[in-house]
Amino acid sequence: MEECPDSFVRLDAALPTVLVAAIALVDIEGRVLIAERPAGKSMAGMWEFPGGKVEEGEIPEAALIREAKEELGIDVSASCLAPFAFASHSYEKFHLLMPLYLCRKWDGLIVPQEGQRVKWVRPLDMGDYPMPPADLPLVAMLRDFI
Repeated sequence: MEECPDSFVRLDAALPTVLVAAIALVDIEGRVLIAERPAGKSMAGMWEFPGGKVEEGEIPEAALIREAKEELGIDVSASCLAPFAFASHSYEKFHLLMPLYLCRKWDGLIVPQEGQRVKWVRPLDMGDYPMPPADLPLVAMLRDFI
């Protein structure tokens, strides 16, 4: 049996774990909404799935409902959120655990609420947009699924 190389994953239990929930909004044409991280935030200029940090006492689905309203001005129902995959990635100062949910139905028009740019992109074209390292494996999974 072939061994997995350790060079790809930094196993550091001393890093704090940060739970962030993300959403892949999928339109009727099979495109996914991505948002550009605004200036002043870490990884500014990179494109990501909308979402945000899960607050203490909050479950990921509730965080996504809150974040969809705060960031995009839309209403999402928990029953329309389908768990899809998750990312587990060590950055320099924290370890990110990020469940990604698919959503094909929401109420309202998407209007960025925080000055961020958004774009509908086919999964096959997501490689044209710089994304945080944690998002890249999720993009590959979306390409196979959608």
